[in-house]
Amino acid sequence: MPERPVSPESALIHAGQSRALGAAAAPPLVPASAFVSWGTPDGCRSYGREGNPTWDALEEGLGTLEEAEAVAFASGQAASMALMLVLAQGRQRIVLPSDGYHGTRVLAGRLRPHGAGPVAVDLLDIAAVERELAAAPAVLWAETPTNPLLRVADLDRLGKAAAAAGAPMVVDNTVATGLLQQPLQFGAVASLYSLTKASSGHSDLVLGAVLTRDRDLLAELRRWRTSGGGIPGPFECWLALRGLRTLPLRIARQSQNALEIARHLAAHPRVRAVHYPGTEAASLAAARRQMPRGFGMLLSFELDGDAAAADAVVGASRLILPATSFGGVESTWERRARQASETAPEALIRLSAGIEPVADLIGDIDQSLRAGSAERLSGNFS
Repeated sequence: MPERPVSPESALIHAGQSRALGAAAAPPLVPASAFVSWGTPDGCRSYGREGNPTWDALEEGLGTLEEAEAVAFASGQAASMALMLVLAQGRQRIVLPSDGYHGTRVLAGRLRPHGAGPVAVDLLDIAAVERELAAAPAVLWAETPTNPLLRVADLDRLGKAAAAAGAPMVVDNTVATGLLQQPLQFGAVASLYSLTKASSGHSDLVLGAVLTRDRDLLAELRRWRTSGGGIPGPFECWLALRGLRTLPLRIARQSQNALEIARHLAAHPRVRAVHYPGTEAASLAAARRQMPRGFGMLLSFELDGDAAAADAVVGASRLILPATSFGGVESTWERRARQASETAPEALIRLSAGIEPVADLIGDIDQSLRAGSAERLSGNFS
């Protein structure tokens, strides 16, 4: 009888473990910069910039999420840069979302002299995407849900458009994580992750990764990592793998919290608009198809007011932490337009739901909205 395949949840828990007699139950941290080597060097086990057993354990765990192989990097931006440099060779443009992560747009602009230039497009407008891909050899750099407006692009249609144009498709899957969405199933050549966020989940590291089933791309990414030096630290990899083991539990709680918060905010008199994949009627069908297990921890809402009013609300919280980044076990929020190069509305607040009881979070949001309104009216912004 063939063995029954295990679920990603079980595979994550056991990634990197050895079943040898006396082996440690937890994959060990190996903080080595060099390894015993003689004769012809083994590319993975001679110098610390080329490989590390702790990297291997993390990459094994990540690979289970999409039945792929992973390459870990020092940050999500380091992973993005390697992908852009590899895929842009011989191409003239990187077609990317006009409302996605601002750091991607900045990076693509900086890399213009070294290859393809960035072209921003609304990924929900498939006809516009097709036109841009047909205009010149390109890479399609998708992001869904987008950050910070949480718009959901149809990955199936984007994948078909990219294939028809001969353009490799990359999907930034940071917001959804590989547990809620698997872009490789929709024709992506690579899934990109900032492991700093929900995948590790404890706001205590900076890492990135790329998942792919393309062996040539995998080899090129590893070469770029070695030669470019964007290598992950062993300790950060050890922490990330530890965090990944609880991802299924965390993401389920966070997704439920975020959905309840989004529904609550939609009825609040001080809120002009709420953006969340689980409540946006226009893209709900695509969200349910691509993210059948949940819609993630991230939402945003537009205050009925100006930037100062939004700052006052964020500053009035007693529980939700005013901070950038997202995906941690603790809830965080910020007025997103305070970040340089961000194109979000001035009064938009991005909120990352943690694992606190949702009643506590909604109570804190309500008191912050009340306190922020009173502070705004009094003119006291200290």
